[in-house]
Amino acid sequence: MKNTRRFFVVALVLFVLSAGAQQTGRGKLSGKVLDSLSGSPLEYASVSLQEGSNTKPLNGGVTDNSGRFSLDGIKSGTYTVLVEFIGYTAARINNVVVDENKNAVELKTVYLAAKQSALQSITITASGKLVTNKIDKLVYNAERDITSQSGAATDVLKKVPQVSVDVNGNVELAGSSSIRFLINGKPSTAFGNSVADVLQSIPASQIKSVEVVTNPGAKYDAQGLGGIINIVLKQSNAQGINGNFSLAAGTRADNGSFNFNARKGTFGVNAFVSGNYRPALDAPVTTDRTSLDTAAKTTGLLHQDGTSHFNRYGFQTGAGFDWSPDKKNNFTGSFVYNRFGNDGHGFINQQQQLRSQTSGTMLSDVSSQSFTASNFWLHSTDASLNYKRTFNKEDQELEVAINSSFGKGHTTADNYQVSLPSLSRFYGNNSSNPGKENETEFKIDYTQPLRKDVNLGVGTKYTTTDILSDATVYSFQPSTQTYLPDRFLSNNLTYDQKVYAGYAELSFPMGEAFNAKIGGRYERTEIASFYSNAQQHTATPGYENFVPSVFLSRKLGEDGLLKLSYAKRINRPDYGELNPFINTGDPKNLSSGNPYLLPEISHRIELGYNRELGKAGSVSATLFYRMNERDIQPFVRYYSEFKVGDSVYTNVAVTTRENIGQEKNTGLMLFSDLHPNDKLSFRTNLMFFHRHTINEQNPGYNSTNFNYRFNTNATYQFSSTLVAEFFGNFNSVRHEAQGTYPSFITYSFAVRKQFWNKKGSLAFTTTNPFANYLTQKTELFGPGFTINSTRLVPVRSFGINFTWKFGGLEFKKEKEPVDNSALPAEN
Repeated sequence: MKNTRRFFVVALVLFVLSAGAQQTGRGKLSGKVLDSLSGSPLEYASVSLQEGSNTKPLNGGVTDNSGRFSLDGIKSGTYTVLVEFIGYTAARINNVVVDENKNAVELKTVYLAAKQSALQSITITASGKLVTNKIDKLVYNAERDITSQSGAATDVLKKVPQVSVDVNGNVELAGSSSIRFLINGKPSTAFGNSVADVLQSIPASQIKSVEVVTNPGAKYDAQGLGGIINIVLKQSNAQGINGNFSLAAGTRADNGSFNFNARKGTFGVNAFVSGNYRPALDAPVTTDRTSLDTAAKTTGLLHQDGTSHFNRYGFQTGAGFDWSPDKKNNFTGSFVYNRFGNDGHGFINQQQQLRSQTSGTMLSDVSSQSFTASNFWLHSTDASLNYKRTFNKEDQELEVAINSSFGKGHTTADNYQVSLPSLSRFYGNNSSNPGKENETEFKIDYTQPLRKDVNLGVGTKYTTTDILSDATVYSFQPSTQTYLPDRFLSNNLTYDQKVYAGYAELSFPMGEAFNAKIGGRYERTEIASFYSNAQQHTATPGYENFVPSVFLSRKLGEDGLLKLSYAKRINRPDYGELNPFINTGDPKNLSSGNPYLLPEISHRIELGYNRELGKAGSVSATLFYRMNERDIQPFVRYYSEFKVGDSVYTNVAVTTRENIGQEKNTGLMLFSDLHPNDKLSFRTNLMFFHRHTINEQNPGYNSTNFNYRFNTNATYQFSSTLVAEFFGNFNSVRHEAQGTYPSFITYSFAVRKQFWNKKGSLAFTTTNPFANYLTQKTELFGPGFTINSTRLVPVRSFGINFTWKFGGLEFKKEKEPVDNSALPAEN
């Protein structure tokens, strides 16, 4: 244990040296560090530069997640490079010559060999950063935030820079809700139904990190206007057997997870199981709608108040393997099963008044009660197989992958209305809507180094998506007091989409000024669809998209990084947006998907600056401009009469999804991670943006507004085993094409105590302990109507979490270590 602590002290000193007192020369030195057995990169290996017999490091740094390191500011001379990593034999490279007037020195790959001894049953605490800012993405290392282990994925995302989550679990990235969600870098059909349900069913204790890519490069799918959020689940590549167990119970959520990892030599397996349950609580809601019928010269007043009960649940399990038969070949595979859903019921007291616009006379006044019940479940199976091949030439690699996701869901709803005071049933229907969504993608990626620091990446991808929805509805017949099939509300949809894609991107230095990555992606989309209730059927034409991307980065001194990027993005409608099933649970407020939606197109420019402050933390600022064309938003229309088949709905609001027009956003995002001392740390995440919406659905209803979000996190380490945290989150009123959605404030406190040599921990958390509800007021308007609703969302919670880590880490010598001292330096 002393050696372990000594190693981290040395690594920390080296890191401080690399961020602070550097040499003043102009020479550069770089290289890569890999495991000698598996050939996998070693992240956070320390690299120090020594001169002559002086063992004091003159310069130093650590490797990134690809195993690469780069040292700058080196004077001309002959040096020794020392590479160290815990559990591995250190490598010493002698007689490395650096000449300031020549090109940067690129060392041959350094291979570290595992030590002979086994370190059994030890606990190693890495002092890595909570937030890592890379050239093309931001990584939030959730497993290093020890107070984030209770709750669900939704609670983790609240703390991620540039991400905001509302009280209903809806997520926005850089102000956009159009996000491409991935799990371990792979898509899942589960996200095509209810993102909020999926995120609230993944326990936070299951998450290793969250990767955020706001301007994805050509290698990434063009899908997702806001960018990509990749949730990386926990697994270990350490030798031996290890894992963890977590269990949380509370007033608003219960969850648990179990992870198991085993590795011997070049073969490893992992397995997990996790679950989440959120019990139902009362959520009162009040709605007032005013509508104008200019033809009949009447004004309608609809008042509704009631309470809903909603519970959610989720369950996941899966297994995977990782096999490296030699240093150049690696196979990985995984299988995951997900099931989640919700149940709800409620009632609404309703009063419908109709007045004359000319005289103000009351024409009708009808009171009624509505009762609803609903059930939704979805299960999906995700499977993947990957092959990666490296070559003798550094950075040359080939990767082939196939990923499939098969989802099946079912929604049922039952509702009826009774008149007051007679309590006689006059309306009702019940429905069943099973559906399927299957997606398979096959991709090939290849990277070819052309010369020093110049890499060409090319690849191709084929994706097929098949959607099936089949809705059966029975409507109540007041004359016979029976339910009969309703062929007009019943419908089915088949939607088959194929995407053919190819890309190329080139990474290269632009002299001494910038590092550049320029790419282009071509995507061809073909669609075959059938909607049973369409007036006529016409073939949907295919379309092409060329998606360019440009990234420029420049180091400003040793601690600053400036980034400029541009990317074009596309958002193809998903299952939930396309499903034409009409929800008539509330006959005064109908809703459905829109099978005729067109894809959105977005252009985004981003300028970012990041500065490392050594032990004091880091700060970053990002300016962005985003323009969306054919922007998709929820859209409400009012009808004095709305006919569905032979049923006529009067004074009804119909909500669907529409391409509303253009949306332009200009914003600034600020993030800081500050550590005034060894015990106290502050994190702040601020976002300000100006939004201009051009409403082509309702000309003349354009909007211009200002939005802002802010959250802060304060952590205090009382001792090595006791830590406390405060987290506060504020979102301003959100403006959309037809009105405003409410602001909100949430805050939480947490305290965690570790024991059993830090293998066990117990945490207490509470959210909004001084208020049972959040009051959410929404104001919507359009031609002929205004809607004002107030919803009380249960938010106060108390919970406790227990976590236990078991097993140890083993580092065993599998073959003779590579003698790196014999490797010459290359210019």
